[in-house]
Amino acid sequence: MRNKSLMDRVRLLGRSAIDIVTVLGRSGLFLVHALLGRGGAGSSFQLLVRQLYSVGVMSLVIIVVSGMFIGMVLALQGFSILTKYGSEQAVGQMVALTLLRELGPVVTALLFAGRAGSALTAEIGNMKSTEQLSSLEMIGVDPLKYIVAPRLWAGFISLPILAMIFSVVGIWGASWVAIDWLGVYDGSFWSNMQNSVSFTNDVLNGVIKSVVFAFVVTWIAVFQGYDCDPTSEGISRATTRTVVYASLAVLGLDFILTALMFGDF
Repeated sequence: MRNKSLMDRVRLLGRSAIDIVTVLGRSGLFLVHALLGRGGAGSSFQLLVRQLYSVGVMSLVIIVVSGMFIGMVLALQGFSILTKYGSEQAVGQMVALTLLRELGPVVTALLFAGRAGSALTAEIGNMKSTEQLSSLEMIGVDPLKYIVAPRLWAGFISLPILAMIFSVVGIWGASWVAIDWLGVYDGSFWSNMQNSVSFTNDVLNGVIKSVVFAFVVTWIAVFQGYDCDPTSEGISRATTRTVVYASLAVLGLDFILTALMFGDF
């Protein structure tokens, strides 16, 4: 009995590993086909602009509001801690580095996955369930090129821009709290920030993080929608998987990228 139970576990582990490799292979082929496909330049550009509005502009409200309040909270917490060491004038430096290096890209990616990623999955899944994708194939139009590719590129472009907006708004919110409320000298707030923030080490690395997150989150979202079961339950499960998988991928990749960029190896 013990040997049989052990073999069942090994068999289950092997089946799970094969399923994971199969999904990764399908998603990789899906991505290559969607990105390398060629369509009409005019129609592709119009579709891209439409998707930029849908996933980018429509996400601005939650990004701006979240960035402002997170920046304000960072200023309050930073001032409370730094005051104990007589370094409250460095609150601007702390907020800027925290937002540009870490919270800007990560929180934006998580919000993007919850708002835009889930919407992309549900939209493509609904097209599949109503046979719109099959109809495109019947008239000779590649759905990966016409439906998926514009959404992929829109996500790649939108998320890094949203991450920068998040960081800028967060710094502005922190300056309002620190200078106008807590009484930090504005010259010290801005000069310490300017002297400590490096474009290469801080701003550029944050942009690289957001580009990687944009690639992974959008890829997961569109693939889950395209690969889901064409039922209401299947779309619901795919939408949930998008948020969960994308969030876990962002947090895991954040650790890896942070170790590569800022770790002393």
